[in-house]
Amino acid sequence: MAEALILDSEAVNALANATERGVLAERARAILTVAYERGALVRVPAPVLAEVCRGPRYDPPIDHLLASRGIVVCDLTQTVAKRAGHLLGRAKLSSAHAVDAFVVATALLFDASVIATGNPSDMRRLASPFKQIRIFAI
Repeated sequence: MAEALILDSEAVNALANATERGVLAERARAILTVAYERGALVRVPAPVLAEVCRGPRYDPPIDHLLASRGIVVCDLTQTVAKRAGHLLGRAKLSSAHAVDAFVVATALLFDASVIATGNPSDMRRLASPFKQIRIFAI
């Protein structure tokens, strides 16, 4: 399977609302550019949309980002959901970190993954045993 860039909520928001996100948007764009140059797949786990979508008035930038950049939303499967729960248990984190766990569980679907995140400490905690996952802070 291919290498993938997995975007968390902060990365999606930074890319979709670049004028409001300043340096975060610049960092996210740089990570995205390198991913495309390397031929990586770019994915957003479905639970991330629950954090960033807030209704018809706010969603158009998110929808445009996904459509214009060829970013695919990964459906939440039973396998990914259970893996996310196991990650939370191993890391001794509460369900308040569930979306972060879904991001890491999605990254594990690929041979190698980079997670672009605004929350590198929690992502590193969840992904620490997995050498095929790299965490990039935006």
